[in-house]
Amino acid sequence: QVQLVESGGGLVQAGGSLRLSCAASGRTFSISTYTMGWFRQAPGKEHEFVAAISWSGSSQYYPDSVKGRFTISRDNAKNTVYLQMNSLKPEDTAVYFCALDHSPYRIGIRTTAGSYDYWGQGTQVTVSS
Repeated sequence: QVQLVESGGGLVQAGGSLRLSCAASGRTFSISTYTMGWFRQAPGKEHEFVAAISWSGSSQYYPDSVKGRFTISRDNAKNTVYLQMNSLKPEDTAVYFCALDHSPYRIGIRTTAGSYDYWGQGTQVTVSS
């Protein structure tokens, strides 16, 4: 059983920063061979892809909406993935979810929610103007 637990959300003013964490747990489970992603969902909207990092950590991918502002990273020794969010805007307000693509050593990065098999419960990020 894989569990993903996000933390680090909160209320921040526009232009501010937050760092989200996603800790994976499960009996002997390690994230080290899996692509990890972050998505967000605003009220009344679909899940939106935010960032992903390859299992090796050598590749990251971002949509244009967050490129240059958000950075995804991973610490496999801690079984944790991070999302550093800078220069936050009110339109970044959403519930943020981390997700795991349960295909080991995947080549390439998937950006659709349906490609990810395990999800956390989400953490709220609110950016005030």
